[in-house]
Amino acid sequence: MQIIDVLKKYPASQTSLLEILLEIDRLKDNHYISKEEVHMISEYLGVRTSHVYSVLTFYTLLSTEPRGKHIIQVCKDIPCYVNDAFDVRKTLEKMLNMSVGQTSRDGLFTLEETACIGCCDEAPAMLIDLEPYTNLTRDKIERILASYREVTL
Repeated sequence: MQIIDVLKKYPASQTSLLEILLEIDRLKDNHYISKEEVHMISEYLGVRTSHVYSVLTFYTLLSTEPRGKHIIQVCKDIPCYVNDAFDVRKTLEKMLNMSVGQTSRDGLFTLEETACIGCCDEAPAMLIDLEPYTNLTRDKIERILASYREVTL
């Protein structure tokens, strides 16, 4: 499916913008919206490109830069921080051999921090492609990452 097909699915109304951005992001393995796509969306909806960019850069689920096939988002809010006996972010950085904001060399993972993901009662938590993983331990993180690598092989 191409961007034109996505646009045709929605009314040419500013209220469709977020849905369009999310669908385009989901279609692409590198999870980002290009400048060309921003201009196409802007024209279709009849809004300024600056408006499209303001929505695109507001949400951590969206990006203007290419990212990995799987987006790992580590919760950085207080409940996860307080219940994080081993530091999920540092554990992931070590296991993936990269820092927050980077994409793995194989293009499989991008590691990001995010605000609350709504799993405070099961902290520490993270999302991978919007799928929540809770009550994290080092071993559990290792198994989770391995399952994503196996599916990709």
